[in-house]
Amino acid sequence: MSEPREVVIIGSGPAGLTAAVYAARANLHPLVIEGEPSSTSDQPGGQLMLTTEVENYPGFVDGIMGPDLMHAFRAQAARFGAEFLTHKVSEVDFSGTPHKIVVNNEEISARAVIVATGARALTLGLENERRLMGHGVSTCATCDGFFFRGHHIAVVGGGDSALEEANFLTKFGETVTLIHRRKELRASKIMQDRAFANPKIDFRWDSTVEDVLGDTSVQGLVLKDVNTGETSTLDVSGVFVAIGHVPNTDLFKGWLDMEDNGYLITKGRSTYTNIDGVFACGDVQDHTYRQAVTAAGSGCSAAIDAERWLEAQPH
Repeated sequence: MSEPREVVIIGSGPAGLTAAVYAARANLHPLVIEGEPSSTSDQPGGQLMLTTEVENYPGFVDGIMGPDLMHAFRAQAARFGAEFLTHKVSEVDFSGTPHKIVVNNEEISARAVIVATGARALTLGLENERRLMGHGVSTCATCDGFFFRGHHIAVVGGGDSALEEANFLTKFGETVTLIHRRKELRASKIMQDRAFANPKIDFRWDSTVEDVLGDTSVQGLVLKDVNTGETSTLDVSGVFVAIGHVPNTDLFKGWLDMEDNGYLITKGRSTYTNIDGVFACGDVQDHTYRQAVTAAGSGCSAAIDAERWLEAQPH
């Protein structure tokens, strides 16, 4: 077996690539296992590869396209010597040191591992929803709400996240219609009270989204009444799907401590996991903020934690 790498980073979104920049500048010669382009859960570049214009990342006065931002992250990491492997990780073994990572039936060993596999937003699974993602369909009101000033907007979901997004979107939209498949919401009472008291929010109960209308942008939704089976059209130009997020942590089950919802647990304000020499950063351990800039900051922390941990180990 070849000599262990100092640092292997699993994932290549804002967290993973920022970790790569810092680790490379610290002469740790990181290897970034960036995923595969055909994969929706761990594609190279993360969720920003599925977005269009990003206006809230600091430093870009006129905004930047999501894929362009991630290409810049990657090029910066490569400039300092980070290496990239465009494959998926199929297995990890954190039972001893060095840690073992299996990619393409080959084993890679690493003294330190940074997990930055992110999370993915759950979607409705409709073809037109996928086609119009970033063109009227979104999974993040904080990211995209600004683009819908004066629009009629729909939010799909019934939990706290859906109601939080609906309330937030009333700052921009002319109207916000919350679509829920039941008659009762799952959200906490305080979030329900806030939504019911907001005059801009309307509710379509017992309804599911059957289709998203529009050729190049959203022109409306086809809704189905779950009790009668009847369909109707809702005229909106924006739809926010808020039915939850799932962290990409299946690979680490049995190894890393997780919350009940699957997000990795890190110690205190650090990126340390329960396994010595394994660190976690970005959306894989953050279900509160889920922003590119917070993920990048977390990736910076992970690289610094890994560097300091390696310095403290006998070589």
